[in-house]
Amino acid sequence: MTRPQHVESLSHAQRERLAYIDFRLYFFGEIGRPDLMERFGVAPAGATRDLALYREIAPQNITFDSSNKIYRIGQAFSALFGHAAPRVLSALALGFGDGAGGPDQSLQPLLPCESPAALSSPKMEVLAPVCRAIHARRPVAIRYHSMSSGESERVIVPFALVDTGLRWHVRAFDRKSGEFRDFVVTRIEAPAVLDEEPQAGERPGNDIQWTRIVELDLVPHPRLERPEIIRMDYGMTGGSIRIRVRAAVAGYMLLRWSVDCSPDHRLKEEQYRLWLSDPLALYGVENATLAPGYQAPAAKTSRKG
Repeated sequence: MTRPQHVESLSHAQRERLAYIDFRLYFFGEIGRPDLMERFGVAPAGATRDLALYREIAPQNITFDSSNKIYRIGQAFSALFGHAAPRVLSALALGFGDGAGGPDQSLQPLLPCESPAALSSPKMEVLAPVCRAIHARRPVAIRYHSMSSGESERVIVPFALVDTGLRWHVRAFDRKSGEFRDFVVTRIEAPAVLDEEPQAGERPGNDIQWTRIVELDLVPHPRLERPEIIRMDYGMTGGSIRIRVRAAVAGYMLLRWSVDCSPDHRLKEEQYRLWLSDPLALYGVENATLAPGYQAPAAKTSRKG
């Protein structure tokens, strides 16, 4: 929805507090002064002013329960701020926080939530310099452990982080091989940011797999008896969901989503609820071999007369 002009004129800190009020009302149905005081460290008078301001801007969204001294969601509630599903679910499952309490102070979920534990997490002393290099557009000298070639010293030019769903990669130009590659962050040691500019051909615009966008048309798996439920699960319109992803991450995404990419939808296991209706969309995608069931198109041979 379009926010009132009055909201846009507020300071960033004020908008943050009003967005939190909006969030608590929307997903918990209530908010009190202690919630604001605990979250933002404001005094009781400041929390009262924020609640009064929210009520002034969106009176239909909030009512005051005088018997319990708490504000509750209004019957005509309409969210004042956009609440993106990934951020909402992260907040509900992990809680709010800025990390100021130190690495040993864990945040508490806002609601009872269970999610898969991360089996692999990057070390901050590795991730931090890699992020600085990405931000400053600088090469990084690293020691890398490869499954195929073992330990080696390399200089890479990183430009993006990639979440595969199972682990974190850094996309970078590798001066050792002369190619753009993915490096698993947990396999990097002793990163040192170099004070030099990337050379010609080492920038993101030169990475063909990164700049190429592929369209993936995903449909309910043909073996399923109730495809309408899958269409509901994924919010499909027209019987499919069309996704645009970078070629450099397409294989990882299809693996993460358990998409059957075989041309004859032959994967029958329960986890495959989706089918890639046009496997040829992956032609030329270097990591397509990661996609479940993917088969490279057979090379055409010419007949001699």
